[in-house]
Amino acid sequence: MNHLSMERILERIHQSEQFEEMRITRDQVHEMFREHLLFSYTPETGQRINHMHDALIQRTTQIAEYLLEDEGYGKPPVSYAFILLGSGGRREQTLWSDQDNGLIYADSETHSQEELDAYFEKLTTYILHGLNVLGYPPCEGNVISSNPQWRKSLQGYTEMMLDWCKEPDWENVRYLLILADVRCIYGSEALVVKLKQSFLAYVQEHPSLLKYLLSNTLHHKISLGVLGHLITERYGEDAGGFDIKYGAYIPIVNGIRLLAIHAGILATSTMERIEQLKVNGISEHLASEWEMAFSIALQLRDSTPFLLEEERYTTRGKLSSHQLNKEVRLQLKRCLRTGIALQKYVAKSIESHKEREKG
Repeated sequence: MNHLSMERILERIHQSEQFEEMRITRDQVHEMFREHLLFSYTPETGQRINHMHDALIQRTTQIAEYLLEDEGYGKPPVSYAFILLGSGGRREQTLWSDQDNGLIYADSETHSQEELDAYFEKLTTYILHGLNVLGYPPCEGNVISSNPQWRKSLQGYTEMMLDWCKEPDWENVRYLLILADVRCIYGSEALVVKLKQSFLAYVQEHPSLLKYLLSNTLHHKISLGVLGHLITERYGEDAGGFDIKYGAYIPIVNGIRLLAIHAGILATSTMERIEQLKVNGISEHLASEWEMAFSIALQLRDSTPFLLEEERYTTRGKLSSHQLNKEVRLQLKRCLRTGIALQKYVAKSIESHKEREKG
């Protein structure tokens, strides 16, 4: 297995006819990647991991379609998009990421809402069963297509998004930022583009929404003390470790995402967003610093210990105390200092925009 090329891995996934068959491939490839991550990490490694996840989820959706057809439910009544959110939407999944997904289907004049709901509820039941077999735990925040909130027609999604925009309380703003990372993994890309364009257009037309997005964006603080020391876990089994997910990775992702929303950028991956922000006027120096900090956070996040719970891959997103050697601490502090500067830059950018609007 160690000698399999990425092309051969993807071929095995696409040729699988059962969820259990794909689980065997995932376990083998997971071990291959995990051993590789112990010795070296490159951005290409992360890209290959995400190619694997994409292929597994795409094939799972195809097999779910076939199962419904075999059972007499027919083909999908309208076009649809199975979507990823969270790290999947950003193409930044680790080996052990959970499920953050939804489904958007086209509006129809020939099928009733009840018919469409019934078909796509059944389809997502099969998809989620397959993903469970493959070892993906469900999202703890219930951002998943079994939740009717994340399984709607395009019109339903658009109306829900506009309701969130018009009532920007904390929870609604959290949902808007989740939706900003939406990516079509299977099906109609056009449905996703229309939804994202509607959101970005609303922000451009109602810039007052930015202050609410900013408050949520800065909620997670960079875990670096005022004297430049790492803020590590104090209690429990992770004592002495570092929360790389919420202390570094998420604050950087959130900051870049808000700058991208402000600039009307459709891209979802953090690196792509930084590249497009350069086109929109961000200096090469700043972009380079952000890319460096994000790469460090991504690398260290990929090296956190993982667990198998009820045959599902999971992680607490924390570096253990023994992983925090001198080299890692130096890397991490450089990342965190840049993260703090990024958060200040984002706040200043949004505040200055508000002042210009007042002027």
